[in-house]
Amino acid sequence: MADAKELEIREATEADRDAIRKVLEDAYGQYRAVLPPEGWNQYRENIIASVDSDKPTARIIALIDGEVVGSSQLFLSSEAAYGLPELEIQSPIIRLLAVSPSARGRGIATALIKEHVRRARELGAATLHLHTSDMMESAVKLYERLGFERAQDKDIHKGETLVKSYRLQLQTAAIL
Repeated sequence: MADAKELEIREATEADRDAIRKVLEDAYGQYRAVLPPEGWNQYRENIIASVDSDKPTARIIALIDGEVVGSSQLFLSSEAAYGLPELEIQSPIIRLLAVSPSARGRGIATALIKEHVRRARELGAATLHLHTSDMMESAVKLYERLGFERAQDKDIHKGETLVKSYRLQLQTAAIL
């Protein structure tokens, strides 16, 4: 786990955008071999384009010794996060949680999630959501360990891929 004095969690600035793109490409690049080439190219384009989107309410980054090693985005609804108002999620959603491969295993993803929990509670939200797929096995284990539970009624189908929904009940969550 990263030392508290060397790990910094903060809101991203314009100056951080290139570093965020690099973290996203490095972190999500592991799925290139899992997805078909066309699917990977579209996925990568969407991930990179997210850096310049005005839809997130917050962009959170993790730094170690001044270097961006993690990032994530917070959205206020399924419409803002995915353009899917029909999902009827009217509470915060974490998207594109990424940690540089060289910085994994140091508690960075957990620190980013804790910051999202803190912000969601400040907003008065009862729940915090996220979506993931089976190819992100280690992420799923982390989310479940932190208290997220499956919310099958909010799943998304992307072609043949099931994008699973997870929900954290903020009043009872022990993450903070």
